[in-house]
Amino acid sequence: MDTQNKIAVSFRGVTKTFGSVYANRDVTMEIRKGEILSLLGENGSGKTTLMNMLSGIYCPDAGEIYLDGKQVSIRSPQDAHALGIGMIHQHFKLVDVFTAAENVLLGVKGREILNVAEATEKIKTICQTYGFEIDPSMKVYDMTVSQKQTLEIVKALYRGANVLILDEPTAVLTPQETDKLFSVLREMRKDGKTVIIITHKLHEVLSVSDRVAILRKGEYVDTIETATANEQILTELMVGQKVELNIERPVPENPVLRLQVEHLTVKGHEGETVLEDVSFDAYGGEILGIAGISGCGQKELLEAIAGLQHVEAGSKVLYDAPDGTEEDLIGKDPKKIKELGVALSFVPEDRLGMGLVGGMGMVGNMQLRNYTMRKSILAEIKHSRELAEQIREELGVVTPSLNTPVRRLSGGNVQKVLVGREIASAPAVLMTAYAVRGLDIGASYTIYHLLNKQKAKGVAVIFVGEDLDVLVALCDRIMVLCDGKVNGIVDGRSTTKEEIGYLMTNLKTEGGESNG
Repeated sequence: MDTQNKIAVSFRGVTKTFGSVYANRDVTMEIRKGEILSLLGENGSGKTTLMNMLSGIYCPDAGEIYLDGKQVSIRSPQDAHALGIGMIHQHFKLVDVFTAAENVLLGVKGREILNVAEATEKIKTICQTYGFEIDPSMKVYDMTVSQKQTLEIVKALYRGANVLILDEPTAVLTPQETDKLFSVLREMRKDGKTVIIITHKLHEVLSVSDRVAILRKGEYVDTIETATANEQILTELMVGQKVELNIERPVPENPVLRLQVEHLTVKGHEGETVLEDVSFDAYGGEILGIAGISGCGQKELLEAIAGLQHVEAGSKVLYDAPDGTEEDLIGKDPKKIKELGVALSFVPEDRLGMGLVGGMGMVGNMQLRNYTMRKSILAEIKHSRELAEQIREELGVVTPSLNTPVRRLSGGNVQKVLVGREIASAPAVLMTAYAVRGLDIGASYTIYHLLNKQKAKGVAVIFVGEDLDVLVALCDRIMVLCDGKVNGIVDGRSTTKEEIGYLMTNLKTEGGESNG
């Protein structure tokens, strides 16, 4: 369909503020019909806010939005649906106990909601047209993350969406699932649909989009043809300056055994097995990556080692200290484990709920880590202030002062304070979970550099990450979890993200066969 040069959506001088902070300022840009447009920008650049205005979640404070050349007023998601605009959010809006067809019909007006059989046939037609694989009678609680995302897209198309917005659509997908999604999006483009992807994964931007629009600090920078772009060009447009994108991976020198995990089993609150018979070793002087789809036990694994999870009988976690002694960490509380030299830096969605006090500034939060180390309170304050200043400079923490309560900082800056403090605590074993989640690209590469510095010092680094490209580029070995079990440990230098993606979703049996 020849729609490439027709304009589907125009923003003209669109501005949105929250208090005194500009989320978007005077954004003027156009999106074509029948194209896949990637919307790119650092954390806090205004990407999601701009699309939330197009989908009716927010209203602009100033400026106009045009659809097919006509000015429109989008005051609610219902207005957006009526105009043929659908948005797929990172957190899906589905009812678990309903079937796929019942979820599609939620909110649909008229007699159609009473005719599930008719709706099912329409859903099947949509799936056949675009290459979706979904069973209209399947309950949502039986679906994978990929199937739930597919259902959200089908919901939008069922309601007549011609403009589809996807917010970080590949964040929790395996490479194979990502390839399937991109294939579907290309079919939608052929059908004249306009697809907008909010993302931060540059290699995916280059592989699937026709053009890339860049936002920086809430303002529109430029839109460029993907065919003329590369990762370096896109990064410099996002950041506004040259950024070094190479992740170093020095060869481990004289690796020393630091952690032995044997037969580790953890049960959840309702008695279900979250981790089953997990065994592995971690060495000082290497970075061990942990891969797995969301919820397969990565979080519980690190928390069990750190003394934050109850483990089942027969589980062993042996810590080999630099002084040659061996300690069994099972049964020890988190404070004792930290004193031995095992540090956990976990970055959850609620960043202030894990290790930082929102009412304290950076200096106070540094003291929380070091308060037992020094007898002199003046020396301790001096040390904590120096550490806070170091973290602010190295990670680019944006804060009015070192004593500004961290709850007043953005989520990304809170995360920099937490991760920076844990890395600076000089442990023998450093466990990091989602250390770069929500961080801009410059800060992410700074974190990778700091982890490599710890590795060079002989620290055993355990790195749980979501981006398989980063895991393959950064880690010396990668352990893959599937359904709470170890499904393989691969060499970071010789593996591929496709191999890891397969191990993440296809559990091997005891005989070595796959159940997938």
